[in-house]
Amino acid sequence: MGVPKRLTEMQQRFAEFLVFGGPEGPMTQTEAAVAAGYSPNRARQEGSELCNPKLSPLVAKYLGQLREERIRKHEVTYENHIAELARLREAALKKGSFSSAVNAEANRGKAAGLYIDRKIIKTGKLEDMSEQELESKMKQILDDYGSLINVTPNESELSSSHKKLETPISPKK
Repeated sequence: MGVPKRLTEMQQRFAEFLVFGGPEGPMTQTEAAVAAGYSPNRARQEGSELCNPKLSPLVAKYLGQLREERIRKHEVTYENHIAELARLREAALKKGSFSSAVNAEANRGKAAGLYIDRKIIKTGKLEDMSEQELESKMKQILDDYGSLINVTPNESELSSSHKKLETPISPKK
């Protein structure tokens, strides 16, 4: 028994159902075989055999081509991302509401790795620190992050803020 030279119509339908799914979403090999027209009694075995490259090399090759096509169709690139944002912006301007469209596209970009979330998490309680530790910590923060907040540590500012902390606050009448 030789290998067939081309796919049958049922084999093509099976591969398409398996890769793209049906009306209700993704399908298993068995479900795809039944949907393609194979007997429900043998659908599980047919699905397995059709996916086996040794038994059905043409079907396995076609499955690979369909999967590559699906990946290319939904691929997110920097150029596509920017173009889609522009299209959404124009559509949103016409309709007057753009918040959800921009958020959806931003999330699409995050999924593609175009954005990086950076967070700094510091632990510990200020109440547990002594006065000297607090001053030293404030100086360290200003040294480390001063360029981000456009502040340069200044000894007179630190001591004046320290004096402000020592001044008791009286309730207003």
